[in-house]
This record gives sequence, structure tokens and C-alpha cells, in this order.
Amino acid sequence: MKSVETMSSIRPAALAGHFYPATPEKLSAQLDQFLASDPTMREPAPPPGPPKALIVPHAGYIYSGACAGRAYQALLEGSERIRRVVLLGPCHRVPITGLAITSADVWQTPLGPVPIDQDARNQALELSQVSVNDLAHEEEHSLEVHLPFLQKALSNFSLVPLAVGAADNEAVAQLLDTLWGGPETLIVISTDLSHFLSYEDAQALDRQTAEAIEKLNWQSIGRDQACGRIPVSGMLSCAKRRGMSIARTGLCNSGDTAGTKDRVVGYGSWSLFEPQITNNPASLVDVHTHEISKSVIRSILSGLKNGKPPKVDVSSFHADLQQTAASFVTLETDGRLRGCIGSVTPHRPLIIDIVENAYAAAFNDHRFPPLEAPELTRLSFAVSVLSPMKAMKFKNEEDLLSQLIPGETGLMIQDFGRRSVFLPQVWESLPEPAEFLTRLKIKAGLAEDHWSDSFQAWQYRVEKTAPQRFPAQTDLHE
Repeated sequence: MKSVETMSSIRPAALAGHFYPATPEKLSAQLDQFLASDPTMREPAPPPGPPKALIVPHAGYIYSGACAGRAYQALLEGSERIRRVVLLGPCHRVPITGLAITSADVWQTPLGPVPIDQDARNQALELSQVSVNDLAHEEEHSLEVHLPFLQKALSNFSLVPLAVGAADNEAVAQLLDTLWGGPETLIVISTDLSHFLSYEDAQALDRQTAEAIEKLNWQSIGRDQACGRIPVSGMLSCAKRRGMSIARTGLCNSGDTAGTKDRVVGYGSWSLFEPQITNNPASLVDVHTHEISKSVIRSILSGLKNGKPPKVDVSSFHADLQQTAASFVTLETDGRLRGCIGSVTPHRPLIIDIVENAYAAAFNDHRFPPLEAPELTRLSFAVSVLSPMKAMKFKNEEDLLSQLIPGETGLMIQDFGRRSVFLPQVWESLPEPAEFLTRLKIKAGLAEDHWSDSFQAWQYRVEKTAPQRFPAQTDLHE
């Protein structure tokens, strides 16, 4: 285990009474003010839809709280979807190399406890640039000041806090890719902008920084432009590669809020959005069947020849296939299932998802031995593209069953940390809703009569390519 020093299982609030109010009543009231509409900060409104990531400032609330609040407002609608927050900010007080994560199980604020996501922490610690360092977190404000905002805006969530020291954008980007997740995961990047310039000089430099951020041009952000330059750079690197869009929600400095104008600190906030499938899945699959099929074939051939999927140049594909979306790849030999692997939630460009799932279906489906070359003459494949998951609202199990659409929608359920999914095709063998749900519970490792108040369910639709035989003439050297 990579460990430095350990603290008690609870990290107490270190900045309450300094950066933000110490009493729950005063803190809650101030947050309500920041999360309400603020007519004094007239920045362009972000596009509709939930953000995947936020870039927000971390000064004392009287200075940057309003600017941060403008970004957090976007979380108020549909907040129940977010169950995990990956929070990165610069380390101000302790020099560290790489990224530091906490050993605590809970972080405390005046509004209550926030649990640390232990599974995500273990995932992060698999990376060489991540280590446990509680000293880096003990008095660090760049992370703590965001917890009350998150507690106020979200229902229930777990936290993955990382203080960023001497690292490069690729180290941060790798960490973000590892913990990216689906719509249940929000990424928050903490940074202030210019420091201790005159009001006019700060405005000029901060406008330059904002322009670079909005162009996803992390290379143009210098050391004196943002204290969180490194985590911001990692986020922008991911955003550019994933085809994300960005919208400014605030830009100001301490001279606009509670400070003098001779020496100011700059603040900005932004929301980042993953691309959504603009065509419906049916038209996407119809239009791009040829490229989708070629990619499946190349992935399987690469697996046979090289033992791994091929590298994918996402930029060489149509924009539809660069969008973040989820897919399943199903293989059959002589009409019998030979492998089926897929993604439940969208977390990477669709074309990468298809290539990776094709390889996994052929070689990593634990129900079958790895595919061998002689089987290609009997192999057929199909690709399913999933629509975005739609959370279901129901009073009880009977209400949930009444909302199912046999033959048309797939279903994902989750409870007690267990999750499972059925594709719409499963209705062919399980046409009755009650039996469909019961078998899905069993697949998730739940009892067939299981039910609780925390039970969650999502429906989605799937569009599928027609089953296609693997080409008779294939070259393992291509």
C-alpha cells in the first residue's frame, strides 16, 4: 500500500469559520444565496443538460462564493443522478510530487459528513502518480471549500478528493480517465485565476486565461494565470480528446466582491458537457454500419494477431462516432452465443467503446474460451448502441412493473451496491415483466423477492446492426 501518514478515520473541517461560516444555519443561508439567480454576473448561460465537470474557484466565500455558485446551480436539477464526485485542486501548503489522496473514511463539514469512495480510492492508488498523503489534505482549502456547495446541491454522494502537486497534465488526465465513470460521476476542478495584480491588469490576464480555457487550450495557461493550472490542464486535455463543450458561468475578481482594487485575485467558473448523440441511435447505426462493422472486424483480427485491440484515432471517424455513448457487441457461432460484452453507461467515444467491447467479447468473456482463428468462418456479430439511460420514478415494485415496455426497452437496476442490466432482446425469452425483473434481480445477486426504499431502475432503448457474418477472406497481417 502506498502510504505516508494516516489520520483518524474522520477529517474534520479545517476552514469553517475562516473561509466559510462555521454554523450550519449561517452556512446554509449563505449557500442558498449563492445558488440563487445572481443578476450581477451576466455571463452566457450554459447549454441545457447536466454538466460532466465543473471548474470553480476556491477562495473565501465572501470573495468567490457567488462565482462558484453560478456553476453549482447547474447541479440543482437532476441532482439525484450524481452519486460520486471526483474533486481535484492544487496543493497550497505542503510540497508534494504527483497527486495525494486521503486515508480518511469521512470528511466533515458543518453540514454533516461526506463519505470517501473507497473503491475509487483503491482504483486511483493503482496509478503510480497517486499516493496517500494526509498532510497534504490537513489544512488544504482548495478542496474543502467545495464540500458545502456539493452537500447543498446534491442528494447523496461519495467523494474522491485529490490534492495535486508537481505533476503534468497527462498524469492528471490519466487519473480522470480512470475515474471518469458515467452520469453518476461528477468531476470538479478547483482553481483561482490571477493573484495580486491591480484590478485592470487582473481583468486583462483573466480574460486571456478564460479564452484559453474555453478553447480547451491548456498549453497557453501559464503559472501566473491559475494556481490550479495543472488539474485544469488535465481536465482540458480530457475534454478536447472527448469532444466536450464548455460554457463560462462566471468571471470576476475580489475587487468586484469584497476586496479592494489595488491587489486582487481573479475567479472564473465553467461547466463542461459531454457530447450527446444528436441523431437518434437508429439513424446513427444505419448511417455508420459500414464503419462500425469494419471496426469490429479489425478489433478481432488485432486480438488474434497481437493479443490486444488496435489503437484508434478517434479524430479520423465521423463526429457521430466520436460522441460519448455506450454499446454492446454480441458474437455468435452457428447461431449460438459466443460472447457478449458492453458498456452500461457512456464513458468514452462510441468508436472506442465498440472496438474495446468487440475485443472483450471475443477474448475476455469469462463464459467462453478466447476466440481462435478457425472459428472465424462460423462467426457472426452485431453491435447495439444504447440511448441515454432514463431514471425511473416509482412508488413500489408494482408501479415499476407497470412502467416497463416489453420488447422495446432495456432495464438496469441497482441496490445495495449491486447492479445488473438486461438488453431489450431479453424480452424474447422473458416476455412477462414480473419474471423479467425477478431474473434481473437474481443476475445482480439480489434475492428474487428483494425490494427496498433505495431500489433504483433505469430504462433505455437500443438500436442494433443487423447480424453480419465475419468476412470469409480475412488477413491476420492487415
